[in-house]
Amino acid sequence: MMNLFISDLHLDGSQPQITDQFVDFLRDEASKAQSLYILGDLFEAWIGDDDPDPDKRRAMRALRDTTARGVRCFLIHGNRDFLIGKRFSAATGVQLLQDGTVIEMYGRRVLLMHGDALCTDDHAYQRLRRIVRNPLVQFAMRRLSLKQRLRLAARMRAGSKAHIESAAPQIMDVNAQEVVATLHRYGVDCIVHGHTHRPGVHAVPLDGRTATRIVLGDWYQQGSVLRWDENGYSLEALPR
Repeated sequence: MMNLFISDLHLDGSQPQITDQFVDFLRDEASKAQSLYILGDLFEAWIGDDDPDPDKRRAMRALRDTTARGVRCFLIHGNRDFLIGKRFSAATGVQLLQDGTVIEMYGRRVLLMHGDALCTDDHAYQRLRRIVRNPLVQFAMRRLSLKQRLRLAARMRAGSKAHIESAAPQIMDVNAQEVVATLHRYGVDCIVHGHTHRPGVHAVPLDGRTATRIVLGDWYQQGSVLRWDENGYSLEALPR
């Protein structure tokens, strides 16, 4: 049976064509799969499980239809949708996983991450990540009014855009030493992640052998999916 991995869709009402492609993908391909793993940033911004945005609700209904067919769907928080919580899970049937979850894929231990924790050269981003991933901070954010959270999300998106435009490109990619340290920490020889928007399959030297780092692409211009079954894996683009 096929297992599917996607990341960084950044669904948003301003780009309904991405939601269209996601809904079609769920109906036409994911509905026939064994499992679907979403490795963060499903949404451009998620201000809380009470977010009334109709485009997000359309994606949630499609996810509910998929899980209702018996497909196991999982989600890891990204840096844009870290406030997704239990109400979202109950409404969609999607199970939430910790960032840094090891699964078994046909006899191989595979680490699933969003990927931002590997970008350790971007010190400013890592400071912000520690703040927003703090449970106390998230508790306080969820208790802001909807209007306040909308304003906060807009400021955070603006800040992210400014940081991307001003920071050196190399610091926003993964740190090679952190990749090796992470492989050791989890006792795996394969990582699948998103976040960097640089799809590819990378060989990583590890103790005299070769480990694998698979990077999922974003969905801004086209879709990106990793397909993995008993015959192996394939990272492919989904033309729009």
